[in-house]
Amino acid sequence: MAFRADAPSNSGPIAVAITGAGIITSMGQDISENAAGFRAGRSAFRPIDLFDTSRQRVSTGGQCEVPATSPDPRISKKTWDRMDRGTRMAWMAAREALAMAGLSGGAMPMMVGTSAAAMALGETYFKQAVATPNQRSGQFLRVETYQPQQQMAGMARQLGIEGPLRIISNACASGANAIGHAFHLVRSGKAERVLAGGYDALCQLVFAGFDTLQALSPSGIPRPFDAARDGLALGEGAGFVVVESLAAAKARGARVIAEVLAYGAATDIHHLTQPHPEGDAALKTMTAACEMAGLDSGEIDYINSHGTGTPLNDIAEGQAIQRWAGRDVSKIKVSSTKSAIGHLLGGAGSVESVICLMALEGQWLPANLNVRELDPVCTFDLLRAPRDTKVRTVLTNSFGFGGANATLIFQKEGGR
Repeated sequence: MAFRADAPSNSGPIAVAITGAGIITSMGQDISENAAGFRAGRSAFRPIDLFDTSRQRVSTGGQCEVPATSPDPRISKKTWDRMDRGTRMAWMAAREALAMAGLSGGAMPMMVGTSAAAMALGETYFKQAVATPNQRSGQFLRVETYQPQQQMAGMARQLGIEGPLRIISNACASGANAIGHAFHLVRSGKAERVLAGGYDALCQLVFAGFDTLQALSPSGIPRPFDAARDGLALGEGAGFVVVESLAAAKARGARVIAEVLAYGAATDIHHLTQPHPEGDAALKTMTAACEMAGLDSGEIDYINSHGTGTPLNDIAEGQAIQRWAGRDVSKIKVSSTKSAIGHLLGGAGSVESVICLMALEGQWLPANLNVRELDPVCTFDLLRAPRDTKVRTVLTNSFGFGGANATLIFQKEGGR
């Protein structure tokens, strides 16, 4: 079964599993490299050489190493060249997820979250149109492939995926929303399995925009939950997962990485770019997710925080965690992995979900790097170094401009 729009609504929720995961960040090109980097507490920022940063206050970020030629001989040079940088990263992560799940494509929906998508192609179109308006070579192709649905439809063909394609562009919650929507499709019986994830690539327009907003840390190094934090750092990458009914996974003998227990979403209407100072919407998503999972805050072993390193975001999320956890707050382990790889915008939620899955798999927790003086809001256990520990249930938060808030909960199979 690939997709059923008329799935019965009275059959009760279906248990949902993750059977495959893939990732690429500035930390590495796959699960193995990323797990090693996060477990070692490594920082993965470098000077950006994709575009000119000389007029910006900041010149560093979480830039990935992306192969110039296709790692798969079945993909021609022409096809690889037509993929924009972000799609190449999405393809690499999605391919790893499918391989881990023991799948070679097939009939399944694909849910993809992104914010900037193929923005770099739009930049190239604009530069050529301004510099040489009469030269139209390559411009039509740029217009066509600038559209994310064109890039993702092409990626689906290369992966052998046949099924509905949905693209979610909901700012920095996009990747988490994509996995959340996949969860609901499987949980409701409308799909047996879904390929879901998110991606974003560094590009000059977005980088300059965040710099103009003075949202970037002048040092280029973010310090989430530090008392003197001064901004975020941008990164790039992709994270994809295979979301599948637990019954279907077991029927085909697939290894279950974790179960998806819940997804909560809410809208923060306080301000276009600023969260409510007490984290009202974040509190709603965490509470809703826990209610769906049938858990209380004391049963959450770890929170992968949205934790951008901006003054307003971290205090709002910290307040939300305090309100949500209540008397259990000191027991809650928290870290922001953006401190190591930067903020991946539309890809952040999916990449951080995969990091949570790596933590469940390896029984360790990633660090919140670069903290010099702890912000007083951190009445929870902020992990300032990687920690080997028993991990059963994890929660990840993703919040975006425009008020998009999302929370996902994953649990090691048999963890209840």
